[in-house]
Amino acid sequence: MARRTGRPSYQFDTAAVGRRRTARFAAVAGVIALVTGLLGGLIGYQVGRPDATEATIASIKQAEAKRDAQQIVELTETARRVRDQVAPVLAAIKTETTGGHAPDAAQARQWQDVMRRAAEPFADPPSGTTATNVARGGLRAAVQQASLAVDAYALAAGVPTAQRAAVLDVAARQAAEAATIWSVAATQLDQVSVDAGHGHQHVFLDTDPHGGALTPDGAAEGTGG
Repeated sequence: MARRTGRPSYQFDTAAVGRRRTARFAAVAGVIALVTGLLGGLIGYQVGRPDATEATIASIKQAEAKRDAQQIVELTETARRVRDQVAPVLAAIKTETTGGHAPDAAQARQWQDVMRRAAEPFADPPSGTTATNVARGGLRAAVQQASLAVDAYALAAGVPTAQRAAVLDVAARQAAEAATIWSVAATQLDQVSVDAGHGHQHVFLDTDPHGGALTPDGAAEGTGG
């Protein structure tokens, strides 16, 4: 009996072999694409995420913004109290130096006490942002200038009558300058308050609109934040 032999290899189903090869290629390609996608995502995450330094800087900035917002509230409250102390003195100096009245030494000493109390909140200021520091520094400078106006008025009370008018004129000009400096600081305070989300805060003095001092804008108090 003759031995049965199989078909020659060249008679195999070439279509089936092709399909198996295609399937293997597709599987390999899928694995490669998956691995490439995972690697790309991992690299993108590593590149895009903030490092420790950036995270620390962001945290510091956030803390500074929160601290500055609170400082602005406190500075606004301080400015209102100091304004109520300083404004009557500046108004009185204007009246006394332009009305032909003789300087009152006892009144001058009382005003000097007021000025010392007004300066106390600015004796040891906290450190804030540049914009807030500018507002605080401007208010402090205005109080210092007002103190000089009071000192000049006090000096006028002790000089000879012939020299009194000149000294009173200096006192009047210093008082006007104090009001102008205050108006600049109040404008800066208004701006930082708006920027911090507290809205407009108009802590201005009642001054002569023709005296050169800045005046508040027309925005309603507390709006714009």
